[in-house]
Amino acid sequence: MPLTFRQVLTAEPKSRDYRLSDGQNLYLQVSKSGRKYWRMKYRYEGREKMLALGVFPEVSLKAARLARDDAKSLLRQNIDPMLQKTGKAIEPGAPTGPSFQEVGQDWFDVRMADKSPSHRSRTWRALERDLFPYLGHRAINTIEPIDVLQALRRIEERGHYELAQRTRRVASQIFQFAVITGLVKSDPTSALSNALKKPKVQHFAAITDPEEVADLLRKIDSYQGSLVVEAALKLTPLFFCRPGELRHLEWADVNWQADRIEIPGERMKMGTPHIIPLTSQSKRILTDLEKFTGSGRYIFPSMRSASRPMSENAVRTALRAMEYENDAITPHGFRAMARTLLDEELGFPVAWIEHQLAHSVQDALGRAYNRTAHIEQRRHMLQVWADYLDALKLGEGEPAILRKSFHYRPAEY
Repeated sequence: MPLTFRQVLTAEPKSRDYRLSDGQNLYLQVSKSGRKYWRMKYRYEGREKMLALGVFPEVSLKAARLARDDAKSLLRQNIDPMLQKTGKAIEPGAPTGPSFQEVGQDWFDVRMADKSPSHRSRTWRALERDLFPYLGHRAINTIEPIDVLQALRRIEERGHYELAQRTRRVASQIFQFAVITGLVKSDPTSALSNALKKPKVQHFAAITDPEEVADLLRKIDSYQGSLVVEAALKLTPLFFCRPGELRHLEWADVNWQADRIEIPGERMKMGTPHIIPLTSQSKRILTDLEKFTGSGRYIFPSMRSASRPMSENAVRTALRAMEYENDAITPHGFRAMARTLLDEELGFPVAWIEHQLAHSVQDALGRAYNRTAHIEQRRHMLQVWADYLDALKLGEGEPAILRKSFHYRPAEY
């Protein structure tokens, strides 16, 4: 039976993408992220194809049906609606191999299936907005580097240089998928990394690729410096608090009985007290450090005077010594690292992450949560995070394997 407006409006996301048929080859695809896409299946020259008709509610049910009817009219004239949509004429003898959009959809279904909803949504948005409209109709084995570059230039013209780089990586993964499946011989995007404009340097650069994180952690472990700076370096990714909050930590803040650090509100940016649960890894580092600085006020005292905290540049300077410049990683960037990987790789609820970052989080009524909100869940999350970082550092499996091993399971809490 045809869909009703109410069915389309109230369709809820599930654990997997699913489809609601409207009849006559038109269906609504509901993604795990909650996005709703109009699609039409059709056959042209013996091949089954899929036509993207827009996103609900920007494209209404009525508009989607009209677009389907227009496409069917074109098919009756022996015109491929996918090519007509992009304004491309059908050339005699044109290649009939799989299109970039067909391969891109297959790649997305296979390789994005286990990614977080936010990661899937962001990736699909890049495909639908910036790649499919310009490359989707083309047979994938006819696409040249200049074709991809022209599509990416449109993103740069909007001033989104980092997005252009990310979209190039998405296109590259699709072409690599095509190489593996024997559809193309090489990835035409490999020559484009230096052709794009470099993103503007962010104030707090971060490393979020798991393999690069693993390399950073190994370098931190091998860093040769003072005991205080070494400990601060190792605790920075485990605590992911603000750099100023880290260096001002006092031994009086450590609640050994409750296995947590309790920072008073006056030392927090948002002015509210904050709790950092201790993991087995962070507790071991603090226990070792207490033997050397435990008689003083600060956990990380200055080398010049124990009455002052460690210099604000101490961790930054150590990173520079490991050949990480400001455009690669900053002390503050460990927060972005944790925020990204806990969400996109490990799948933890954003509310838990935001609380542990000491961001201002409000409930549905606009009330700010107190410092102990989700405290046991956050304790569990930090221990999983510390174990995940250890596994990365030790190279105990590919990132995809580790992601599955440490991925949050709602049944746990």
